[in-house]
Amino acid sequence: MKKELIISHEGERTKIALLEDGILFELHEEEDKKKFAVGDLFIGKVRKLALNLNSAFVNIGYEKDAFLHYQDMGPDFLSYKKFLKDTLSKKIKTPSLNNFEIQTEIHKHGTIDKILAKDDLVLLQITKEPISSKGPRISTQISLTGRFLVLIPFDDKVSISKKIKTSEEKTRLRTLIESIKPSGFGVIIRTVAENKKVAELHNDMNSLVQKWEDTFKNIQKGKIPSKVQSEDDKASAILRDNFNQDFVSIISDDEQMVREMRSYLEVIAPERKDIVRSYKSHIPLMEYYNVEKQLKHSFGKFVNIPSSKGAYLVIEHTEALHVIDVNSGPGVSSAAGNREHGLNVNKMAATEIARQLRLRDMGGIIVIDFIDMTNAEHRRTLYEHFREEMSRDKAKHKILPPSKFGLIQITRQRVRPEKKIENEENPNIGGESFAPVVVVERMDEAIRNIMQKEKGKLFLHVHPFVQAYLTKGVKSVRMNWFLKYKKWISIIPRDSFKYLEFRLYNEKKEELPMN
Repeated sequence: MKKELIISHEGERTKIALLEDGILFELHEEEDKKKFAVGDLFIGKVRKLALNLNSAFVNIGYEKDAFLHYQDMGPDFLSYKKFLKDTLSKKIKTPSLNNFEIQTEIHKHGTIDKILAKDDLVLLQITKEPISSKGPRISTQISLTGRFLVLIPFDDKVSISKKIKTSEEKTRLRTLIESIKPSGFGVIIRTVAENKKVAELHNDMNSLVQKWEDTFKNIQKGKIPSKVQSEDDKASAILRDNFNQDFVSIISDDEQMVREMRSYLEVIAPERKDIVRSYKSHIPLMEYYNVEKQLKHSFGKFVNIPSSKGAYLVIEHTEALHVIDVNSGPGVSSAAGNREHGLNVNKMAATEIARQLRLRDMGGIIVIDFIDMTNAEHRRTLYEHFREEMSRDKAKHKILPPSKFGLIQITRQRVRPEKKIENEENPNIGGESFAPVVVVERMDEAIRNIMQKEKGKLFLHVHPFVQAYLTKGVKSVRMNWFLKYKKWISIIPRDSFKYLEFRLYNEKKEELPMN
């Protein structure tokens, strides 16, 4: 399997697409000045307690207070509380936990008012981004995630991923990490640490310790509320959690991102840093790699199932859950001869559903109605196939076996708002309807006005159908513009555009105002 990471910077947003054998599996969008991301560390101030929920609402500088449940405080909360208080008061002057006195663990089934009060300060980590009208979800049990290790302050245990099977490798890793981990810290050894060299693990440990030291310095500044440590940007996080020999290219149209990705690979895989490439063309990066077109086909209520000869998914969203219905199309009936084909369509549907959950970042309860199967062995086969397809999903999830009605239920962790992309065409511009010829006249007017200011090349971005119309024939609209203005207009088709949407760009890829 060939993996490609496509990173495009547009305006004040960065789009990150993960392709597997050319097929889009994940899409992330980040604002350049985003204030809250999963994994960020903050100092917050308790605004109020909600005793009926056994929870607290904490001010971290967002318009909505963050939500802290007692169960998310972790057993070592009192140690965090003392460390924060002593650091802010300058009683503690070093990030080392060598001589720090670990406090008594809080009771697992206690109540929040016994250990927390209004206006208390807490060191916390974002576990779920703001969604809809809700503020961020937070935890006061801190962890710092690296490529191979996870560092946990105020702990002393070394835990190993259950996916590492061999006892010899577990013993090697445990012995190594116990010899290099700093006192007062626990460590989780991630699956990707298996068979890694001592130097690689040591470098990862040093990087995490440096993160903790940076966090300590930011706490000392005493600004409340404030962010004291940022999680890796999304592109780096994807590489951190997914990078392996399957990655064949990392391509970005932003030079700073190219430098950052090369620097990151120099740390985790220096021999592979040359797979990072810069993209210069005027054809938008996401357009060139077919991401825009795949998005058009992948989002919306109806989604075709590849290679299924007409089968499709119907995806509905309700307040409480998501419902996915698998429709066979014309190819499957209830006849005995079609049972095997029905299983095959269901397996193809399961593969596409696993992709859709990752691509849309759907969370909560998901109910799937597959094509009916009377054969119990077929139901088991589908269930195992679906579990295998979902095994690549990094979000925590649980899949229940098919019910007697043939439904499969999933719960999937949601840590950020679900991605929604409008894929229906609307011929209106600004709420008004225009004939295509009027839009062409508007393009002509915009080009004429811009010609007076811009002396370099112009690039007109339009929907592919409009591009075909503007360039059709010897006496095309574009040729008429060339004869009229004595300048050739490069026309770029954009799958993400509405039919009558258009934009003009100069040689520097700067969007030009139309008025």
